[in-house]
Amino acid sequence: MTYTNFQVGEKFPLPIKNQGDGGMFQIDANGCMFILQLSRTDIIAVEAFRTGAMELALYEEDGLLFFLYKIDGIFKDGWGDSPLGLHLLPPGMKPCIADLDDPVLHLYLVDTNLQILLAQRTVSLTPEFHQLLQKKVQEQLESSLSPGAFVNKLQDIWKRNTSKDMSEKALAKQKVELDIPAPPTLN
Repeated sequence: MTYTNFQVGEKFPLPIKNQGDGGMFQIDANGCMFILQLSRTDIIAVEAFRTGAMELALYEEDGLLFFLYKIDGIFKDGWGDSPLGLHLLPPGMKPCIADLDDPVLHLYLVDTNLQILLAQRTVSLTPEFHQLLQKKVQEQLESSLSPGAFVNKLQDIWKRNTSKDMSEKALAKQKVELDIPAPPTLN
């Protein structure tokens, strides 16, 4: 098993095919991760990502799984969505269900223009959220949906639903509390 080193301020170590703003939800040997790419950020957005309150959700339609996210201090319009695109991966690149053994989600904020890691965070998933995620990923791994059919279904779902619509029909939701470290105590 290889381990990828993620360092804030360094070039993001994983290849990113889509260079636009938005989120990517993926699972690989490094575990479950959400990568948010933004072309314009400031210190408030970085700190909001690193320590702010968030809401996470899972939504499924037509056999496609969406990771939904709401990050206070970054998105004024509420929810964003990111489909899990396992159907687009070649067979040798697909994750195995063991990649989801650890009930944590790794979050990465990346500057789209420079491909620099601006912030990272690890969130513990609730047992309910984690178990549902494992179940839905296993179903996707067993699916025979072609990449073309995946893209067509995805476009149809996006025509009918906004991210907010999806959040209202989510299968599971989890709140992530504000996580500001306490200052060190003086002795």
